[in-house]
Amino acid sequence: MKTVLVTGANRGIGLALCKTYLAQGWNVIGVCRTASPELTESGALVVAGVDVTDAQAVAQLADRLDGKSIDLLINNAGIFLHEALGDIDYQSVQQQFLVNAEAPLRVTEALLGNLAAGAKIAFITSRMGSIADNSSGGYYGYRMSKAALNAAAVSLARDLKPRGIAVAILHPGYVQTAMVNFGGDISADVSAQRLSQRIDGLTLENSGSFWHSNGDLLPW
Repeated sequence: MKTVLVTGANRGIGLALCKTYLAQGWNVIGVCRTASPELTESGALVVAGVDVTDAQAVAQLADRLDGKSIDLLINNAGIFLHEALGDIDYQSVQQQFLVNAEAPLRVTEALLGNLAAGAKIAFITSRMGSIADNSSGGYYGYRMSKAALNAAAVSLARDLKPRGIAVAILHPGYVQTAMVNFGGDISADVSAQRLSQRIDGLTLENSGSFWHSNGDLLPW
């Protein structure tokens, strides 16, 4: 039975991904800061108390999973904050970089020993990290942090290809989650199903590509 680890697993897209893979018969490890009742009752192995920006917490996660093989690592944890030009909160910008860009890289590096040849890594990013797709401006910290995440994920795709590990860079769609006050146009469950399809289609040949969950290739 294959094993998937999902960060930010207690709600929203992360929780939906856990449920999707459980329904497909996978072993699921749900990693989060604080477990929700929905995650606890889902059947996933819950690893709570993990702040992905905290080096010690991530190291402890790696220690706990020592010797456990992971077939799919989904770096989903993220935050979305809004800055307006002329009133930018740079602590907000920095926090988004830490959570959205640095933390996924930290988690991935810490768990490399758990990933065998043929494993896959998925980064849940956003098309708002696309420079070519930016037609509306604003959202400085979020856009910058997701662009940085995309850059890191492409580097990982190049570095891990010799090990047979493929990397997906995935925009989930505009999803009805608390992050956007439930104003999206698709549910978290629909997004998770689409994301799992993109991950199924991930190969070493298309590793490092930037995809919308609906299957569209996105520009950088």
